[in-house]
Amino acid sequence: MTTQQEQVARFRALHETGRAFILPNVWDGGSAALMTSLGFQALATSSAACAATLGKLDGAITREEALAHARQIVALASLPVAADLENGFGHSAEAAAETIRLAAQSGLVGGSIEDASGDAAEPIYPFEHAVQRISAAVEAARRSGVPFVLTARAENFLCGRDDLPDTVRRLQAFERAGADVLFAPGLPDLEAVRTVCAALRRPVNFMVGMRGRSFAGPDLERAGVRRISLSTSLYRAAMTGLLGAGREAAAGTFGYVEKLLSGSELGAALEQQAAGRRA
Repeated sequence: MTTQQEQVARFRALHETGRAFILPNVWDGGSAALMTSLGFQALATSSAACAATLGKLDGAITREEALAHARQIVALASLPVAADLENGFGHSAEAAAETIRLAAQSGLVGGSIEDASGDAAEPIYPFEHAVQRISAAVEAARRSGVPFVLTARAENFLCGRDDLPDTVRRLQAFERAGADVLFAPGLPDLEAVRTVCAALRRPVNFMVGMRGRSFAGPDLERAGVRRISLSTSLYRAAMTGLLGAGREAAAGTFGYVEKLLSGSELGAALEQQAAGRRA
């Protein structure tokens, strides 16, 4: 079976090709199997999708719940799996570091730490504290025994602070602190994406999932993006289908059955995934 060291090496190498790759965010064994069957080369978790599977809102899950969810996907998937680890499930630098230590022990190949506090009164951590948290997370990743890929997120644009210069300043500081991948979700246009990518030397992740701010892959690659994650968009697409089918069933008609993925197609994907784990 592929070792965690080998999976991390595969994941890290995807960032070094000079091209952009797509990182789909999955939430269970079935979604992981289907994305694997489509030829994606790595997977990620989504904090919002994880929370929804537990009947909770994004930001309401505990570190233990997030890591248990991640471990389940790691155990089922044949591809490298990275995790959305929110703000590290604690405000201190020590909390961020502990989350990364536990994530590496969970078999994950990487994970993200953001500078959003979850506090409506002060939604973004002060600059120095944000950098200290990333520095501690980087140190924990380096001590983990595997070349864990740490992504540092600057959340200004998701928290109502449309401040591109401050976002760039934070990402540059996170890069100096040792983060492997930089990420500013919610950038408003391709010019902002180009500005961010030009200001950094390490790979930049772009998040698809926001209406009007989900640009085409080739355009993102030309702008300098090297990784494109899908956030909770796949889960919401699945729930959109579920809602439509449920509404039809509630009305007493079942036309949605004619458009369904067959049981044999899903089974084939699951069998392929199991074979990949054994390889």
